[in-house]
Amino acid sequence: MIFYLRKQARQLENELDLKLVSFSKLCTSYSGSSSSSQGHRTRDSRSDSLGSSHDNMLVAMTAELEQLLTNLTGVNEKMVEYINIPGGVSHNAALMHTLQRHRDILQDYSHEFHKTKSNFLSLREREDLLGSVHRDIESYKSSTGVNNRKTELFLKEHEHLRNSDRLIDNAISIAMATKENITFQRGMLKSIQTRVTTLANRFPAINSLIQKINLRKRRDSLLLGGVIGVCTILLLLYTFH
Repeated sequence: MIFYLRKQARQLENELDLKLVSFSKLCTSYSGSSSSSQGHRTRDSRSDSLGSSHDNMLVAMTAELEQLLTNLTGVNEKMVEYINIPGGVSHNAALMHTLQRHRDILQDYSHEFHKTKSNFLSLREREDLLGSVHRDIESYKSSTGVNNRKTELFLKEHEHLRNSDRLIDNAISIAMATKENITFQRGMLKSIQTRVTTLANRFPAINSLIQKINLRKRRDSLLLGGVIGVCTILLLLYTFH
């Protein structure tokens, strides 16, 4: 029974992994299409149309991912219940580690899904707001019937604000990626330092040999400096004699 549940969990995890990648790409393509379409038509006009295939795909994929997460949660709960049955599978370390690993994978996938979904909803809300502003501007232009200088300046300023907003988003993304990279490198350096210290403590002979080498290098440096100093003094005395 436990082996069947583990197999089912792995299948759901693989399917979730593929779906999350597709979901992330779909949200990214939505962001790009929303930005490029500004100035031609607003996002509201697309979402109001019944044939919005992009939005329909996002809704369908969101529902599929939520269902997969629910199924995986149920499988994990069944594994816990089966292990806790009196007289069932013994609580060996390998089995408990495997169960904890499945829990961690479920938590990571849930976090990634909700993060991507939250970012997408924030983006769509912002596009709705900007689209509403643009629509109000177009409505004002059509109602007045004139294309005066103030309206043009306002539209240009609005476009500048949108460009600045995109630049800020890109800068924040780059900064977050840089921070994660630095944190990863710091962890690697700390791990290497810990291993070197462990090796030095484990093999005192190596540590002693390194100290002797350092002392000899320091002594050679002092002797060389003394010889250079004496030669310099003799050269000066000979020059000014």
